Amino acid sequence: MGKFVVILIVAALVFGTCFLVDQLFKKLFRSKKQHQSGRSVRLSKRLGAFGALMIVLGVAAIFSWLRGSEVILAAGGGLIIVVGVGMIVYYLSFGIYYDDDSFYLNTLGKKGVAYDYENIIGQRLYTASGNVVIELHMKDGRTVGLQSAMDGVYPFLDEAFAGWCRQTEHDPENCDFHDPSQSLWFPMVEDL
Repeated sequence: MGKFVVILIVAALVFGTCFLVDQLFKKLFRSKKQHQSGRSVRLSKRLGAFGALMIVLGVAAIFSWLRGSEVILAAGGGLIIVVGVGMIVYYLSFGIYYDDDSFYLNTLGKKGVAYDYENIIGQRLYTASGNVVIELHMKDGRTVGLQSAMDGVYPFLDEAFAGWCRQTEHDPENCDFHDPSQSLWFPMVEDL
């Protein structure tokens, strides 16, 4: 019973720390007008939760090693903690924040970039592990990969299409390529 209580306390500390770090991250690094709109595309919260769970399991393995168990548990516990921290950092660093006129792309290791919707030149579709991946191609050569499992992806694509039509002066009724039921919002980009 005592071990269960310790694990619950460690889990509560990890989840609480993740929440506080996320709130601090928002205050320090999310000051663009798109951030303030409250609309975003984020990685699935399961990724962050799974990262936190891995940290808890790693800490439990290290505590087990400290009590005289196998040395491999300590090394494995450290590795699990590193992977868990990596998952949480990736979860916290990726996001697309948008308003009616533009979107702001945050990715791990790259400076955030703001785009007007008119900068979208087309899209490609892929499937990976039963997940639809919609790759938006931008005028500057960059691509934005969106997975159907991301939180908020479909409202973003609907807004992006509406903004793209306004900014490029396309009539939505004449966009025969547009079929959200088939994951098609923009013209398909031909293979280079």
